[in-house]
Amino acid sequence: MRIDVLMALTLAASLLGGAGAQAQQPSPVPPPAPAAPPAAPAPAGRPDYGPPIDNAQAKFAAAAAIAEAQKSNVRMVIAIVGPAGELVYLEKMDGTQSAGVALAQRKARTSALFRRPSKAFADQFAAGNTAFMSFPDDARPIASEGGIPIIVNGKQIGAIGASGGTGVQDGAVATAGASAVK
Repeated sequence: MRIDVLMALTLAASLLGGAGAQAQQPSPVPPPAPAAPPAAPAPAGRPDYGPPIDNAQAKFAAAAAIAEAQKSNVRMVIAIVGPAGELVYLEKMDGTQSAGVALAQRKARTSALFRRPSKAFADQFAAGNTAFMSFPDDARPIASEGGIPIIVNGKQIGAIGASGGTGVQDGAVATAGASAVK
């Protein structure tokens, strides 16, 4: 009988020991979920896009640009576009050259699509870099001063283009319009 008792005690001890070992093991914890990758920052010096400019903001920008053009006694066309380059508002001063309509829109579109002043492309062209001229027609920038992004709360909501004066005058008029929008 001693063997039966000894075997029973050994069996009981192994069962209790196994149960104790299981009780001591921590319950499985799922691995932490992978962190979402951080949002890619906007390219250096170029803000992210924000909500599109509305009509009231566009009219306000155009009025400030027209006032600046009148100070210099220059007839201008002012084009305001949304972040995707779509026309939101256009104003043509009396007596402005007809080509100004297309040029102002193209300057504004360039600034909106590339998130930089259109003068950046004029500077590149002057330096001999003409690679952007090979871009497809619908994405080809204009290499002329007078297109300025419109930035509100650190986000680009559109752009303004001005045409009718010299490059420097177009740039100053567009800057005045872009700066007026808050």
